[in-house]
Amino acid sequence: TKDGGKIGPEFTFGIFMEKDLKEPILIIKTAWGGRSLNTEFRPPSAGQYKLPKEIQDVWNQHPQGAHGVPKLEDRKKWQEEKDAASGVMYRAMIEHVRKVTKDIKRVCPEYDEKAGYELAGFVWFQGFNDLGDSQTYPNGNYDEYSRLLSHFIRDVRKDLSAPKMPFVIGVLGVDGETKNVNFRKAMAAPADLPEFKGNVIAVPTAPFWDDTIAAAQPKQG
Repeated sequence: TKDGGKIGPEFTFGIFMEKDLKEPILIIKTAWGGRSLNTEFRPPSAGQYKLPKEIQDVWNQHPQGAHGVPKLEDRKKWQEEKDAASGVMYRAMIEHVRKVTKDIKRVCPEYDEKAGYELAGFVWFQGFNDLGDSQTYPNGNYDEYSRLLSHFIRDVRKDLSAPKMPFVIGVLGVDGETKNVNFRKAMAAPADLPEFKGNVIAVPTAPFWDDTIAAAQPKQG
């Protein structure tokens, strides 16, 4: 709602897309940080959030609670709170895109209503909160992320009435190419599904991780 003095990767992305396509581009940014795909961006068709069996077994061993484990009598409330948070940002995202496309002139006065518009693509560049979530993805197994992202792609296309909308997965590049390998593979996996062949692509960003800047960050300030 106001200029915070900062930009994200969408700025130069938009510039180069317009240069390449030589036509107007409107980027609808719905990238709220600090959220996960398994909870806040959870797609409707993925179903209710459930603890992995390994974690549930640990919880069952500690009915009185422990570090990170709620007491048995508090677990119903925990699930209710998890359910309430699930999909909140997904729904906000869909609502925001619909609001923009319903009145494009509000944000883009030069929009030509006669020419119309096309939802030409969706870029998903997320994952940090899921990467560090050992409760949802125990033992570095991120298969659930692949499942959730596949549901996400299907649901976004359905809810925006764009069944073949191209989808780009910006594969998380944090810490460079030698780390977080399992997570990056899980992120990219949906692009290999037969149903997404030709209109879902995974783009690695780890090769662009700057080790020099990363090494200097602890000295910032």
